[in-house]
Amino acid sequence: MNADQSAMLPTRGLMSGSDYRESLRRYRPTVHLDGRLLESVADSRELQPGINALAVTYDFAHAPQKAPLMTALQASRGRTVNRMLHIDESAADLLNKLEAVRLLCQETGCAQRYLAHDALNAINQLCARVDAETGSNERRARFAAYLEHVQDNDLALGIAMTDAKGDRSQRPHQQANRNSYVHIVERLATGIVIAGTKAIVTGAPYMHEILVMPSRNMGRADADFAVCCALPVDAPGLTMVARPAGRPGEKLEHGAALFSRRYGQSTAVLVFDRVFVPWEKVFLAGEWEHSASLTYHYATHHRHSCIAARAGFGDLLIGAGALMCEANGFDPGRKASLREPMVELIKITEGFFACGVAASVYGTPDPHSGSFMPEPVFANIGKLLLATQIYDMHRLAHEVSGGLIVALPGPDEDHNPATAATLAEVLRASPDVPYDKRIEVARFIEDLTASYQGGWYSVISLHGGGSPAAMKQEIWRNYPLGSKVELVERLLERGVLHDESRPITRNRQPGRCCDAGCSRPGQPMMVPLPATAGCRSTPAGEEPPAE
Repeated sequence: MNADQSAMLPTRGLMSGSDYRESLRRYRPTVHLDGRLLESVADSRELQPGINALAVTYDFAHAPQKAPLMTALQASRGRTVNRMLHIDESAADLLNKLEAVRLLCQETGCAQRYLAHDALNAINQLCARVDAETGSNERRARFAAYLEHVQDNDLALGIAMTDAKGDRSQRPHQQANRNSYVHIVERLATGIVIAGTKAIVTGAPYMHEILVMPSRNMGRADADFAVCCALPVDAPGLTMVARPAGRPGEKLEHGAALFSRRYGQSTAVLVFDRVFVPWEKVFLAGEWEHSASLTYHYATHHRHSCIAARAGFGDLLIGAGALMCEANGFDPGRKASLREPMVELIKITEGFFACGVAASVYGTPDPHSGSFMPEPVFANIGKLLLATQIYDMHRLAHEVSGGLIVALPGPDEDHNPATAATLAEVLRASPDVPYDKRIEVARFIEDLTASYQGGWYSVISLHGGGSPAAMKQEIWRNYPLGSKVELVERLLERGVLHDESRPITRNRQPGRCCDAGCSRPGQPMMVPLPATAGCRSTPAGEEPPAE
């Protein structure tokens, strides 16, 4: 779909950022934050940075330059929907989602709403798989109705996947406290009743609905814990214990938390106390044998999205590092001691993002649902790279910026008549960059890398979407090691390695699956964007020539 086609599609149902803010007033979730019960999520100062970040995902869908990327045509319904709620129908969709998430996270640090995309795609695959085995269409019809509800109302969805877990050495049914995992406590003619605890739910207080998903593969004895369902954030019996989003209370008037006072992310522990869920919003209820595939599909989609999210964060560090070099009076192009860490920062960011691109291009249709799945090896390698190199990204930003980012006097001194003029004179570096502009960039980098918020970005990069050990397991499980072994065995049998006169054997195959590669002739791999709106300095892409 090109930009002209997208502009002609109907957009009713797409909320703006202000519509989203107002929509939160229709819900009355039970949210405890900093030891008190919130009267209004929409009016909570502590949650505003998170609400601001979600609002961007709505506003970008209406921005003329960004809408072609931030919306998608759901062909099965003939409707234009927010890309964060789209079921991927091609490798191009995967690539466009990757670029959309990067664009959002350049603005917000972490846009959060992409988790809904990842969960919806995984549940779509789950329902198709269950129906394929049972020979019915019940789950697919149930999910299709729910998807229509979500897309037409442009909802924000919180993903409740990580359980409290209890004793990690024991399976769910072996826990001394069964409520350490969410589970079914009663089955009724009209639905199910669930109880338990989800420990880490991103953005939960300012979402519209919650998607509950199993956090691991379940065995037969864990059948009650194999549950996937949807419910509103204010469902009776649901209590949220949340933390503030970003740094909303730190020196608002003087600018200490330059970025995270505007954008941030709340997380919450969700306690379910006999919460009723009607059958029409239940997608898994005891079918333990399907829990592994659901968690696998979600993890693959989510790790693919995380690649783009941290690339957007990397863009912020690259831009801020370059500005800091300039403010200090240096040109990295002429000073190798600054150029090398800047190039290393670029290499890390674009390196793991390239894995996301490869996972998109090599994406394949799910055999049951027909929706597209990122290639798992590239998706997991990209996520593993960003998870382990996020600390290097912080270090490199510190290296090119100098110690001033944590050694500056506090922002109140900028307004102190006794000190402000002297500081402005002696702490200025480049004559072309005013003192206030220099310290603004320094405090921006401090906020992103050397503050509480900076530590938070590191931890979510390391553990969000699974630990490095989980990604290594998936890489080993999915990598075609056998074909590499067969390759060497074949070469040894033919004696190729012993014949030095033979040229090096090259793989002439442009794709990994067929001689033509993985793109259909003429398929637009990406929505083109103007340079000012894209993630890099050139348009996002063009249609490949027909083969």
